[in-house]
Amino acid sequence: MNEPVLVIMAAGMGSRYGGLKQLDPVGGHDQVILDYSIYDAQRAGFKTVVFVIKKEIEEEFKQRVGQRVARHMQVRYAFQRMDDLPDGYTVPEGRTKPWGTAQAALAARDVVDGPFAIINADDYYGREGYQKIYDYLCSHPDGEVYEYAMVGYRLRNTVTENGSVARGVCMVGPEGTLRDIHERTCIEKDGDDARFTEDGGQTWTSVPGDTLVSMNLWGFNRSFLTQTQDRFPAFLDKALAESPAKAEYFLPSVVDQLIGEGKARVQVLLSEDKWYGVTYREDKPTVIAAIAEMTKAGLYPDELWPEK
Repeated sequence: MNEPVLVIMAAGMGSRYGGLKQLDPVGGHDQVILDYSIYDAQRAGFKTVVFVIKKEIEEEFKQRVGQRVARHMQVRYAFQRMDDLPDGYTVPEGRTKPWGTAQAALAARDVVDGPFAIINADDYYGREGYQKIYDYLCSHPDGEVYEYAMVGYRLRNTVTENGSVARGVCMVGPEGTLRDIHERTCIEKDGDDARFTEDGGQTWTSVPGDTLVSMNLWGFNRSFLTQTQDRFPAFLDKALAESPAKAEYFLPSVVDQLIGEGKARVQVLLSEDKWYGVTYREDKPTVIAAIAEMTKAGLYPDELWPEK
């Protein structure tokens, strides 16, 4: 079995944040959030990282992140393009952005040949999740069904004081496997709990703070990319008819389909770590302070990628 690799989705420009947040330093030595993610992944056993980026930021990304990581790990690149579509499909008029996280995963299909974990570039996940997902991928090849995993976080540990976030709200069975997942694109903190709206804030639904949610830290075998590719045309047919400019092919939606069809089993691996991220510019001071505190406590060295 091939060694698991880490795929990082870093093509988004951060519309709510207002800039290229993936490259905004939060630690000493110009270290960004994904530096800490890669460091945690390396400690867990990952030896190869695949960056999914836009071609337009390739040189800046390599200079700011890729080159220093390459001193300590194998680095590969893949490019998410709006026009990377199945045969017979074209980009609709007015479309200005790629097609979401499932298409981002597909962008890596030519450089991933075995099991892989996949994460967002702008989320801090904590060390525990990487260790659990790496160990799972090393011991669970596909059998009669596809064997996948997801690291689940307590909702209260994943919200910001500064606005809404998008999270995959999960239903988990007694055996610890994912029953279904629903993407909620507007979740807000509500005391120790949270709430979400699907109608622009006219009505709200409460969600307990200990509810498990997906932060897009998934573990898949190569079969997931094949399934995602095969299902892309059906998504596009619906998207082009209903919302050609804005529809997104969400990674959790593919997972939910496979679970519903009985083709995949997704083990939920609980992490009690706290999420940190820069969904909004106002989040940055909190992240900087948290990284500084963890560095002071010895969880991270001051410089993650020293020259050899």
